[in-house]
Amino acid sequence: MADPRFGDAVRLFNAGEWYACHDGFEELWHETQGPCRRVLQGILQIAVAHLHLERGNRRGATVLLGEGLGRLQNAGAEQLGLDLALLRAAARERLLALQQEQDPGGLPLPRLLPPGSDA
Repeated sequence: MADPRFGDAVRLFNAGEWYACHDGFEELWHETQGPCRRVLQGILQIAVAHLHLERGNRRGATVLLGEGLGRLQNAGAEQLGLDLALLRAAARERLLALQQEQDPGGLPLPRLLPPGSDA
């Protein structure tokens, strides 16, 4: 996605600035149509899930991680210039920990990286 707001939102996501990246992705999501809209919504939900985790709302985090993964389920391994397979794997691992009532804090945070990047 060529929009500079997208790059800004990706940088904020990767920095763990969940609230700020949410604002950027939400703005883009409202303006986007087609399959990219669903991918943006999935990314947004994963970001908000981590905001819930920071605030101690494990139930909200669990629900939104699941919904975000569901939105990304049928997307290819790469979309919007991002490695979605890597994002899904990290989010799925953290969701599983939450579902098993474990602390996901020791697990890697999901990141938005270009395909072929080192995690």
